[in-house]
Order: sequence, then C-alpha cells, then structure tokens
Amino acid sequence: MVEVVVGGETVARSKRALQVLETSHPPGIYVPITDVVSDALIECPGTTFCEYKGIAVYWDVCGGDARALRAAWGYPAPSRGYGALAGHVSFYPGRVDECRLDGEMVRRQEGDFYGGWVTADLVGPFKGAPGTTWW
Repeated sequence: MVEVVVGGETVARSKRALQVLETSHPPGIYVPITDVVSDALIECPGTTFCEYKGIAVYWDVCGGDARALRAAWGYPAPSRGYGALAGHVSFYPGRVDECRLDGEMVRRQEGDFYGGWVTADLVGPFKGAPGTTWW
C-alpha cells in the first residue's frame, strides 16, 4: 500500500502502484493517477527528459491548506518499453509531508532532482548525493 500526505491530508492511496528500479537509485514508486485525490494535482510549466522513460511533466500537490511545489511527476507518453507508466504519477518524498510504503515512512533520495523512495531494507550508496553526478 502506498500513501502520500500533504497538508495533513492523504492525497494518494493505492494498492496498484508500480515500482521502477534504476541503476544506483532506490526504487521510484508510481501511483495510478486515478488513486490520487481528483483536485490534488496542479500541472506546472516545464518538462525534463529521461533518456529511458521520455518526457516528464510536473505537478504541484495540494492537500489541506498546503501546496507542495513540483512535488510530483509523470510520463504521459512514456518511451517504448515504459508504457505501463502512462496514467501514473510519482511523488518526491522530500517535498510532501509523508510518503508511506506498506506502512513504513520512506526517506527521500539525496539531492534535489531524483525522487527515489528509501526504505529501511535498502543499502546504498545511491546516486543523488554530492559527488555522485557522473557515476
């Protein structure tokens, strides 16, 4: 079960999340957008490009009286081989109040770009920390 909290409100809850594993990263967790509170996502300007998954779009995430800036992203038209990510959104654990995976509050992946979900059973090092840009 995946849960995401912003402003004291649960904005996403899913038993259907996808886990994406990438080299030197903790897992990325992608929730079906249908499992996100309908008015919680506000699309932001700008995109980024992942050489594997394609063009990412970003959302602010709203809950309670809070707005977490650029706290979620997704791939509306992912590259070949990543089609399962269409219709899903991932959340940066460090930009929202809480992300929980099977009841465990996850830690954020270091750095300000990557959004991996770090749980107690994972051992790094992970990309994102200072000095890890080019490994």
